[in-house]
Amino acid sequence: MKVQANALKPGNIIEVETKLLTVTKVEHRTPGNLRAFVQVEAKDVASGNKKDFRFSSTEAVERVRIDEIAHQYLFAEGDQVTFMNNENYEQIVVDRDLIGEPAQFLQDGMQVQIAMHEGKPLGVTLPESVVMEIVEAEPVVKGQTASGGFKTAKLSNGARIMVPQYMASGEMVVVRTDDGSFIERAKN
Repeated sequence: MKVQANALKPGNIIEVETKLLTVTKVEHRTPGNLRAFVQVEAKDVASGNKKDFRFSSTEAVERVRIDEIAHQYLFAEGDQVTFMNNENYEQIVVDRDLIGEPAQFLQDGMQVQIAMHEGKPLGVTLPESVVMEIVEAEPVVKGQTASGGFKTAKLSNGARIMVPQYMASGEMVVVRTDDGSFIERAKN
């Protein structure tokens, strides 16, 4: 679908020179007595390389339609992760690199959204947060909790995160999937 360059927003996926690009930054500029233009910073979906483009504000740009399809996580084998489509039960295998760092928080049966374009997966979005168990944490020393500091804890998936001093082994915590940061103690 063609749109004017000045209608582009970060997050849009466009097609330029037969390559799919994710728009990361858009700036509208009107220098002196020249015509207005749109400066676009985009990331190549396939390679991850960043590129800058300059479009006339009225130039037509091909915006690609992306389908967000609900899938369920099944299993991982090496660098391959297998998901099942919730609607037709077809399985799809994607590279772990497509998911990135959040892949370490995948759990059996987890519901995810896979961005698809013409049957090809472009990205996998996990839920915003997951509940994990702390399997290893330094013991609490009396009087330490007043300072409100943080300590390193190892989660059941092997990831290490910073948690408040009062957290102990065996407790459940809510963790943000995009950056692996502690949110809160899990409520029962």
